[in-house]
Amino acid sequence: MNTSLRLVVPLNVSPEQAARLTALQAAFASVCNEISPVVQQTRCWNRVALHHMTYKQMRERFPLVGSQMVCNAIYSVSRTCRLLFQAQGSPFHITKLEGRDLPLLRFADNCPVYFDRHTLSLKGGELSMYTLDGRIKFQIQLQVKDQQAFHERKLKEIVLSRSSAGAFELSFWFGEAEESLPPPDALPLASTPVPHYVSLIGP
Repeated sequence: MNTSLRLVVPLNVSPEQAARLTALQAAFASVCNEISPVVQQTRCWNRVALHHMTYKQMRERFPLVGSQMVCNAIYSVSRTCRLLFQAQGSPFHITKLEGRDLPLLRFADNCPVYFDRHTLSLKGGELSMYTLDGRIKFQIQLQVKDQQAFHERKLKEIVLSRSSAGAFELSFWFGEAEESLPPPDALPLASTPVPHYVSLIGP
């Protein structure tokens, strides 16, 4: 039974805040696009292994992004590759690419940005988010049932993205406390084999 819960929080941003979040998205995508060729060359997208292969280089190339955001970019690439190359029914499943090179993943500048407890905090209705130019803060109001999720469930993922209208929003994915699997994607794989923020080059 699927027990995951997704909580979406729209962000009321000023033009200056929007510019900072846009810059963060673009920088995050740049890191992901530097990591992607390593996946293609090594056929490895295991998060831990990918971290060992790329973290030091990414920190040197993108000093402004910060150590934890580099880790989150590695997670993003690993997660997207799991979706494309391991998920049942994917036309890009690794078994269907046997004998061929993996396609190269290219992340768009508006790709989702993954946060964690080091880069985002929520306390007393105040949300504090990491950006390239320091943290920005928002006041948000949560319903009682949403507040309970933070106390009763395990927070699995925090994702900054933009809606179809271009508005920034945060998605909080929760699972049961004992759940170890990552949360499902927002849309079924059958209808979205490739996330809208990724393009594939080759093979």
